[in-house]
Amino acid sequence: MVDSLGNLNKLASLNPGAGLKPGQTLPVTGDPSTAATGGTDAASSFKDVLLRNLGEVNKLQQDADTTLENFTTGKTANMGEVISATQKASMAFSMLVQIRNKLQDAYDEVKNLRV
Repeated sequence: MVDSLGNLNKLASLNPGAGLKPGQTLPVTGDPSTAATGGTDAASSFKDVLLRNLGEVNKLQQDADTTLENFTTGKTANMGEVISATQKASMAFSMLVQIRNKLQDAYDEVKNLRV
């Protein structure tokens, strides 16, 4: 089977700092080429947007791990920061799973179309 998105198994080479910034939203209407990146780069493909957002979820999970480690080792005493980072990572991962489920449903629907 051909992987139309390229080799997604090389996620370790992602740039974790890329992707949507906090507070940045995707436009609902307008040019589809700019909708994928919030209007910042007209040449981005679906694959690029997907990989950037995977990197952002990965970065949030690493930040949550770091803040938890800092709290347990006594480097910081701010429990609210730990809870906030953990919740952000959890919500980002949940959204990623839901997007994956919707993509899988769309793929299954297209696969079952009769031509």
